[in-house]
Amino acid sequence: MEKRTDRRIIRSIHSDFKTRADDGKKHIEGYFAVFNSNYELWEGASESVDPHAFDNTLSRDIRALQDHDSRLVIGRNKANTLTLKVDARGLWGDVIINEDDQDALNLYARVQRGDVDQCSFGFEINKEQFEERADGTVHWTIEDVTLYEVSVVTFPAYEATSVSARKRDLTDIRKKSIDVLKRNMMKKLKGGEA
Repeated sequence: MEKRTDRRIIRSIHSDFKTRADDGKKHIEGYFAVFNSNYELWEGASESVDPHAFDNTLSRDIRALQDHDSRLVIGRNKANTLTLKVDARGLWGDVIINEDDQDALNLYARVQRGDVDQCSFGFEINKEQFEERADGTVHWTIEDVTLYEVSVVTFPAYEATSVSARKRDLTDIRKKSIDVLKRNMMKKLKGGEA
């Protein structure tokens, strides 16, 4: 599919987020994205993240946030307080908690107790593949993204918005397919090749 620049997308997953204390520092770490895992958008529609989706974006200035709130920055790769790397499972991250930031310490305590255990990432799709399957289901594979932020979240955010956007995508794809069929039929009727 062509590059889309019309919106940012948020995706959430349950993660094995955990806390640890090393060298006198507190950390929150876990997977912000898991590769090749189907994320159900609605019944009959899913998407997954390709293992190479983050290949061209991790050198960007990326922030770690709490609940996608840009006022609650808990880490940043430019400041060496956020480390992001890709392994066989997915996009793994480690955030060094600022012990002078009460919001960050509160989040650390919530993750440590298990009260908060979900994560999310905010991105823009640069390249993806769409598949309409024989059983009537549809699937998108996200192949390349621009990553803006990763978040530790209490609840998955913006799911309804993301589903609405994907439903519009599906409508557009199907409309384009019908338009191509119509043009080909008109060419055949006029004696040309389709």
